[in-house]
Amino acid sequence: MTDTARSAARDPLPLVQRVDFLLDRCRGKRVLHLGCTNWPYTDAAIADGSLLHLRLGEVAGELHGLDADAAGLARLAARGFAHLHQGDLEALDQVPVDADFDVIVAGEIIEHLSNPGRFLAGVQHLMRAHTTLVITTVNAYCGFRGALYALRGRGGRQEPVHPDHVAYYSYATLTHLVRRAGLSVDGVSFYDLGREHRPYTRRAVRWFNDALVSLAPQLADGIIVECRRPTERSSA
Repeated sequence: MTDTARSAARDPLPLVQRVDFLLDRCRGKRVLHLGCTNWPYTDAAIADGSLLHLRLGEVAGELHGLDADAAGLARLAARGFAHLHQGDLEALDQVPVDADFDVIVAGEIIEHLSNPGRFLAGVQHLMRAHTTLVITTVNAYCGFRGALYALRGRGGRQEPVHPDHVAYYSYATLTHLVRRAGLSVDGVSFYDLGREHRPYTRRAVRWFNDALVSLAPQLADGIIVECRRPTERSSA
């Protein structure tokens, strides 16, 4: 290992704002947004402006959306969005989408999937050598969620978790899963408690989160992994 590689291995991973990070990566690009509807919360997210697909539509050069939920896709179509595709995220090799994407966004979906390996295998059918797959998910070692679970977990029976989540991922487990699927890891970041969530989070929780993350960014809300197909391998 070179001195540069050793130094990089010791450097802390970046701490970012998730939405800002995604908007920056997608600006002016041809983008495929997986899980684009956030169904059944589509209407509420459209109403308060927090739906990620709306934000991506403001910056992407061309935006496609893919989701399994016909009702959510109909809502987006009614808002004027085009290039909407219905398909199973765990069977992406069977989705008839023939386009050349610069970025594929898989935001907060992998923790919902029963078969993440099938998802990572299938998504490669939609990638080219230059395509970046950006995966975001909640952090298994999120500090404020661990504290809430310790204080209010009712002996382990009540978790601060979305009712549709079936897995937690960490830096190690997510990068290992990605590499096991044959993808290279181009970059990893942690993301902080988002500005879109802060107004709805108790002040004490915000303060506790900010104190923890200032000392140890790896206790942040979530994690982002950027990937490429094997032909574009790089170190991270």
